[in-house]
Amino acid sequence: MAEREVWKATACNLCECNCGIEVQLGGADGRRFTKIRGDKRHPASRGYACEKPHRLDYYQNGRDRILQPLRRRKDGGFEEIDWNTAIGEVAERLASIRDTYGGESIFYYGGGGQGNHLPAGYARATRAVLGSRYRSNALAQEKTGEFWVNGRMLGTMVRGDFEHCEVAMFVGKNPWQSHSIPRARVTLKSIARDPGRSMIVIDPRRSETAELADYHLAVRPGCDAWLLAAMAALIVQEKLYDDAWVAEHTTDAEAIMSLLADVPVDEYARIAGLDPGLVREATRRLARASSVASFEDLGVQMNRHSTLVSYLHRMIWVLTGNFGKKGAQYVPTSIVSLAGGEGGSDTDKRSPVTGSRIIGGLVPCNVIPDEILTDHPRRFRAMLCESANPAHSLADGPRMREALTALDCLVVIDVAMSETARLADYVLPTPTQFEKFEATFFNFDFPRNCFHLRRPVLDPPPGPLAEPEIHARLVEALGEMPAEVVATLRRALESGGRPAFAAAFQEALADDPPLFRIAPVLLYRTLGPALPHGAAAAAALWGAAQMCAAQYADSIHRAGIEGEGPELGDNLFDAMLDSPHGLVFSEDPYEESWKRVRTPDGRIHMLIPELLDELRGLSSEQPPAPSKEFPFVLSAGERRSFTANTILRDPAWRKKAGEVALRLSPVDAERLGVDDGARVRVTTKRGSAEVLVEVSDRMQPGHVSLPNGSGIAYPQAETSKVPPGVAPNDLTCAEDRDWLAGTPWHKSVPACIEPL
Repeated sequence: MAEREVWKATACNLCECNCGIEVQLGGADGRRFTKIRGDKRHPASRGYACEKPHRLDYYQNGRDRILQPLRRRKDGGFEEIDWNTAIGEVAERLASIRDTYGGESIFYYGGGGQGNHLPAGYARATRAVLGSRYRSNALAQEKTGEFWVNGRMLGTMVRGDFEHCEVAMFVGKNPWQSHSIPRARVTLKSIARDPGRSMIVIDPRRSETAELADYHLAVRPGCDAWLLAAMAALIVQEKLYDDAWVAEHTTDAEAIMSLLADVPVDEYARIAGLDPGLVREATRRLARASSVASFEDLGVQMNRHSTLVSYLHRMIWVLTGNFGKKGAQYVPTSIVSLAGGEGGSDTDKRSPVTGSRIIGGLVPCNVIPDEILTDHPRRFRAMLCESANPAHSLADGPRMREALTALDCLVVIDVAMSETARLADYVLPTPTQFEKFEATFFNFDFPRNCFHLRRPVLDPPPGPLAEPEIHARLVEALGEMPAEVVATLRRALESGGRPAFAAAFQEALADDPPLFRIAPVLLYRTLGPALPHGAAAAAALWGAAQMCAAQYADSIHRAGIEGEGPELGDNLFDAMLDSPHGLVFSEDPYEESWKRVRTPDGRIHMLIPELLDELRGLSSEQPPAPSKEFPFVLSAGERRSFTANTILRDPAWRKKAGEVALRLSPVDAERLGVDDGARVRVTTKRGSAEVLVEVSDRMQPGHVSLPNGSGIAYPQAETSKVPPGVAPNDLTCAEDRDWLAGTPWHKSVPACIEPL
């Protein structure tokens, strides 16, 4: 078969689904992605792919790729240096900060992104050696309120079984564009076409998903808490709940139901901008369904009352008994937990300067500048930033960039010259996600859960080093890689294979427990070189597979993987290595979810005292309303057909200018006297920007939106037919955030719009 006809298996890295894809290589250098298609052998996506991965060549062959380590010069520019110099100087700079101010002053940001989670495991070793305690990533500006509520109510995460549900509910979510469920568009169409099933969408916009829905609850922007309180209250007041189920499976339900009994349902519906009759009809449809799957996302999680909304959302599906059965909410297995215990027990952990609540181990993104720009003795003085771009993606971009510039040392590990890399003292280049072994830990499917260890589809160019190698070298430079232990483990592997290696590894940890701190890079240096297919970077997965097998042995057996104890972990690991299209690693009955509820009594805990005052306060709170100064509500970060995370930096990947435009309603366009393609100035209390207009009847009057992922500083962007757009976070304010979780109000930004 000719080389151009070869299809190579990998996965999309533009959203959490990481659908399996296959690519063909071509072009003058053989490194272009000439064709891309869905991988029919991938066990989760089964050939499905949306339009976005077909443009992944713009990521693989970006013009701002970094190929050599860079060091900032005194004049502010960069110079190329060799790897020995880079590793030695970075280790020396960070060690000096550790020794002078303590390891707590070294902050870690990132460690993943949508498709590359392996680096976070290896970074753990570097952080441990440096004594770095505090970290954060994008989850802390999206999901930590939900994590905290999950932790308090169930002690674990939950997802919804949309493939089999009778009613699907999406709260602040448009899966047509943002996906997050397997084969999203196929699933949505299947629900919409079935007369026995229904869909409820809560969204201010008439999104693509809302157009398919039986009930579109077009909530007034920022008023979701009143709507969900009304829905939960109606279930209580009309006794639409399963009394026996609630009594058997929950605790403290009476207390919260007593509070909901007094909520004025119709008044709250009207505050939310909705016809009370429609709210009642949708809620009754949900309550009488045999099964309900529900999903909340950034439309409410980056909005006012976000943690309370997560709580009210769970009340609705708990009161109606939609957990632990087919078509309802479930608890998946996990290779690695992304927020151990969902953060519900982390209330005693606080950031060092602002005292902000740390949830799931993550410092709130919105307080990071305040943890740096201060004379507080415990301030963050250095940052290791990996596979992330906080200078662009976090609230209040100007202040975030000021904070990054103020650090004593900023080290960026990345593929391209991002906005954050431009501010760094050192930039350490890595291969792209298609030039190395990589994986994601977004393993949320049920009853059959999947994992995909992706093999490289092409070799990296000379220069970059994969993250495991970077972290191993840093640990070695910091003097923490014991040569005698490495030699002992290598001998054990060579003489007795993996069983002997496992015994020697456990013995080494028992003899010297601090070795556990560097376990990932120790595995990489010892087990890694012996792995098949050149999969050294997957070495840390061996430990993850052993822990997964110990926790979920029955689930893994049901997926057809045999063995007991360490042998099962080894067999799971081998299955990962030998499955280039991904594998089903666990299979469960629906009632298995009840065994994974981690509350002390195994029940769902309905009462969260910290949120009761906020819930009661809705009755007297003035809902968000336009002002003379800011008559519009801006949603900063809408998902569209050709928007994604900022690893796609070239604006030419988009097909039309409307993908970066400000969307507003025809009513507002007429009032402002603007048409499609006009330019306007958007002003918030943080800043202003000029932007194109797209008139859209999907928008409510007074509600406007900007896409995520635009406003990238890209070389020769002016040659693109599509403008770069506006960086939304140049218009958002760090102080506008949830009082409990610190998540931002990006979907509810007061704004003014002026024609130009």
